[in-house]
Amino acid sequence: MTRGTQPIPASQGAQTLSVGIFDVDGVLLASPHERAWREALEDPADEACFTTAMYQSQVAGKPRFAGALAALQALGRPHADQQAARYAERKQRRLEELIRTGAVNAFPDALRFVRAVMALGWPMAVASSSKNANEMMKLVRLDTDHTLLDVFGSNVCGRDLKQGKPNPEIFLLAAADLLAAPRNCFVVEDAPAGIEAACAGGMTGLGVARLHDAASLRAAGASLVVTSLDEVSINDLARGRLCRRLP
Repeated sequence: MTRGTQPIPASQGAQTLSVGIFDVDGVLLASPHERAWREALEDPADEACFTTAMYQSQVAGKPRFAGALAALQALGRPHADQQAARYAERKQRRLEELIRTGAVNAFPDALRFVRAVMALGWPMAVASSSKNANEMMKLVRLDTDHTLLDVFGSNVCGRDLKQGKPNPEIFLLAAADLLAAPRNCFVVEDAPAGIEAACAGGMTGLGVARLHDAASLRAAGASLVVTSLDEVSINDLARGRLCRRLP
């Protein structure tokens, strides 16, 4: 055991990590996706029932149409399959409005963590189901010369995939782009569907419980769950291990 840290065993067994793959919404950015989904609902009663817990468990991490369908089904809407496409379109229009008004912020701990992984010289990828992720990352300065969008060696955000999360396709594409073996990759996710996808792809899941949902991330298979990425031990990460930094 490295002094000052508490090793966390990886769910796929002993692995030497050397590649980072990041989700965007809820991990890197406090983006307005949840707000857009809620405000795109036509019935005020549905809007009141669209809770953060429901968003995290049913919608987060999924492609747009799949998220719309899951939300309407969770709300008990009849003929949800017939309404999902229109709901998804309304959500997209509302999201674009929110982005234009500046309703996007980066999590400071995420930017610190990205810089730390960059300093290790590790390959990094960004992998989000959202087709708006790149536009939002362009708005965030990482330093004087780079936006957040510039620093990833692979970007598979918004790709048209055969299957969305919890299928691992998006993460396997990112690993392939970086010429990395899945077992050497850790995936930073805030949604259970994303953690499930990482584990299904043979990768190590790092869950970020920003919404007091650590239990659901652990249940999905996360090897380590933190409330802030500042809690991850960079010294141990440099040795290929995912560990929590002790106080």
